[in-house]
Amino acid sequence: MTKGVGGSTAQIELSQISPPAQRVRRIGADEHQQRLDKARRLMTDHGVDAMIVNAGHSLRYFTGLAWGATERLVAMVLPRKGEPVMICPAFEIGSLEAGMKIPSTVRSWEEDENPYALTAAVLREMSVDTVALDPLASFLTANELRKQAGSMSLVDASPVINGCRMYKSAAELDLMREAKAITLEVHRRTARILAPGIRASEVRHFIDSAHRTMGADGGSSFCAVQFGEATSYPHGVPGDQQLSEGDIVLIDTGCLVDGYNADITRTYVFGEPTEHHARMWELEHRAQKAAFDAVRPGVPCEDIDAVARRVLEGAGLGPDYRLPGLPHRTGHGIGLSIHEPAYLVRGDKTPLAPGMCFSNEPMIVIPGAFGIRLEDHFYVTEEGAAWFTEPSPSLEAPFG
Repeated sequence: MTKGVGGSTAQIELSQISPPAQRVRRIGADEHQQRLDKARRLMTDHGVDAMIVNAGHSLRYFTGLAWGATERLVAMVLPRKGEPVMICPAFEIGSLEAGMKIPSTVRSWEEDENPYALTAAVLREMSVDTVALDPLASFLTANELRKQAGSMSLVDASPVINGCRMYKSAAELDLMREAKAITLEVHRRTARILAPGIRASEVRHFIDSAHRTMGADGGSSFCAVQFGEATSYPHGVPGDQQLSEGDIVLIDTGCLVDGYNADITRTYVFGEPTEHHARMWELEHRAQKAAFDAVRPGVPCEDIDAVARRVLEGAGLGPDYRLPGLPHRTGHGIGLSIHEPAYLVRGDKTPLAPGMCFSNEPMIVIPGAFGIRLEDHFYVTEEGAAWFTEPSPSLEAPFG
């Protein structure tokens, strides 16, 4: 039996875990103000007079307000000079003000009023010529604003928003480090509860309970549990599988700490691995390490994907996205969004820079047999890359 896999129960493991003894500091008003100041500098660089940030992760990034986008417009209008203005339904003012971490003016609209006309009126009061719109705003929002904008020019806010969010502060790195440490410990405990016949749904339930017990925001943010051939599908297949002796196990899960994401995958064998399992696991491990070792400030993101892919192609897999091989990008940016710019994929020429954070997951898929994904996350430093969590050391002892 693989070391650290099986031999315990969910009840025993849950009884032995607790939140970290010392929690890291949450993002405060001072950091939100620094983000607004940086956004204004970038707006000046790009000739933007005001920016509209829609409800969602970017609104939380700038204001501290955790508010999901719906058909009702909730947004921040950030002028290049002056106080932000929040647009929201009148009946939501109390909830909005309770969640805000920055000073702002609130302009509200009633249910029978047009929020886009209100937004355009606010922009005219600011004497705006060029307004940048959040790239994740809906088509409805963009289309309605264009109708109301008159002579104002509507442009993409990606250079401003991504120019802020891609580069994490020390406080953001600490939050992500805590989230990932929690999830890695949950992975370790999860491996111990596995037994013949256990269902994937039971494992997912344990993972959610363990995340909650360890103090994550609201339990698991997502969870994929795959056994056997199902591991050859990167995001699994429908149905509630049961574990059998000799199955490959792939578990991909994460949690949130103050809104910041963990996203870690572990793959191992329940029982004794075959020679094919062992060979592919070691190859995956080498590709992941090669990608990590290639990280340097200034290197284009796409080069990291190319490095991992060359390791796999050198062993006869691929080439490119062909199977057996690596069917997707090597990694994605991560922060308040689980997937965010930039991306470790061909065509993304964004230069790596200190503070950028990525997954490293050059998955190997053997169609009709199994898949192996080892996913850990790193952040870019002045010297290269640093792991948030140490990678799985071996197939025989996946948790050391």
